[in-house]
Amino acid sequence: MGIAFGAALIGIYILMIIQTGSFSMPLVIMMAIPLTIIGIMPGFWVLNLLTNRSIGGFENPVFFTATSMIAMIAMGGIVVRNSIVLIEFINDALNQGLPLREAILKSGATRFRPIVLTAATTALGAWPITLDPIFSGLAWALIFGLFA
Repeated sequence: MGIAFGAALIGIYILMIIQTGSFSMPLVIMMAIPLTIIGIMPGFWVLNLLTNRSIGGFENPVFFTATSMIAMIAMGGIVVRNSIVLIEFINDALNQGLPLREAILKSGATRFRPIVLTAATTALGAWPITLDPIFSGLAWALIFGLFA
């Protein structure tokens, strides 16, 4: 799954180069991807601290599984999409003659609510999946990554 994650990142980078015509802009856009890891890994650690219980004499932790890694790949796509839209808003504001700082602040304020609402609805939609024994890792990873 780690190789698939790396391949997905390379694929996103190549597509972004084609879309933007730049080698550096995709790197700026993809800088949000590590935030998903920062949210997911500590999230699983806290989840296991709070919910680890013994069942039949055996510990029953919530593991970071292959489905969790699939969620990490999905989160990479979500944050890249948000970054692309935000940068397009910034470029539009710059084309209207706003200074860079103003353009960033205006675009961030404009996009804040849609990004938070999208993250909240996705996390809420993943909540019922947390009860599934196989796909619970995917759901928890989505929830933790979106929270970050």
